[in-house]
Amino acid sequence: MMGGMSPFVTDEPHSLGSGWISGTIGASLGIAAAALCVCVAFPDWFATPFAREHAPAGTRALLVAALGVAAALGLFSLCLRRKKTLGMVALAAAATGAIALAFARSARVESSPGASVELPWLALDVFALNLVLYAAVFVPVERLRPRLSQPTFRVEWWTDLAWFASSALLVQVTAVLVPAPGLALAAALPKVAEFARALPLVVQFALVVLCADLVQYWVHRACHRVPFLWRFHAVHHSAEAMDWLAGSRLHLVDALLTRALVFAAIAVLGFDLRAVAAYLVFVGAQATFVHCNTALRLSWLEPFLVTPRFHHWHHARELQDVNFAVHLPWLDRLFGTWSMPSGWPQGYGLAGGAKGWRGFWRQMVGPFVGRAS
Repeated sequence: MMGGMSPFVTDEPHSLGSGWISGTIGASLGIAAAALCVCVAFPDWFATPFAREHAPAGTRALLVAALGVAAALGLFSLCLRRKKTLGMVALAAAATGAIALAFARSARVESSPGASVELPWLALDVFALNLVLYAAVFVPVERLRPRLSQPTFRVEWWTDLAWFASSALLVQVTAVLVPAPGLALAAALPKVAEFARALPLVVQFALVVLCADLVQYWVHRACHRVPFLWRFHAVHHSAEAMDWLAGSRLHLVDALLTRALVFAAIAVLGFDLRAVAAYLVFVGAQATFVHCNTALRLSWLEPFLVTPRFHHWHHARELQDVNFAVHLPWLDRLFGTWSMPSGWPQGYGLAGGAKGWRGFWRQMVGPFVGRAS
């Protein structure tokens, strides 16, 4: 179901007592808990080295409790809703997690720190934690003041969830490829790397944001103007509905190019790792927020920081070649690409439509074979 009608789309109410809230929480919690249970059962394959070494002693008990809550919420949703998808997903996820925990207990699977770190692994724990955290923060934002009356589980929701999962699962790949150019440059230019270390952390953070956005602005602009790069970036613009999950639709080549060049600039200037870590949290939250289906205008903030309305105009079907900044909208004013019509866009997506871009695998493979719109 990565391209067609989502099995979650329904005309039933989403209000309190309809079973939608319990089903949504149960399904999300169940999927995340089941993923973490698989990490417990097969730590060397699906858990990050950090999680293997620092998992708290009560992890299994917490997971059992989470599975129980997910199952209970799923049953409650099944009783209240005509369409049973959410409840069934919650129950299926809880059952999967329970089987994984039972396997881990019977097989006594243990991680072997040190020996397993160099093996390829998929960061299923990162996916699970990101899903819970991002959904808990941004779904309420969208439900409390939505811009459009669209379901949380919209058409192509599965496609964007697949992109969301792939970015988390492949964190080992990006963790190796993204820093490589920057570390090489920093080693070659050691005196330049001493530039920022003496500055206060708050100042360093502000400079990291500025430095990162200057690089991102020009890379982003090039991705719109250079046909070969547009093949990959067009995947991001193929989304015809905007919400917190739509921002995850980002081709791996597109993501690696931007992140590697941004990290190179940050590494060469030698910013403190604490300032860089704070920026990573900031960029993750802001990049998700600006794609949200929310009517929040934040007019007082619009001149200084990219907001949903600013970025929605970048995704507008009738514009797109404007508003390239990721954090600082005044960069677009400076370089002549700023645009903020009154109101909101009438539609999103590629100007010529996205018929050839439906589904995760088509979007992943298409740019390599020359498909673009």
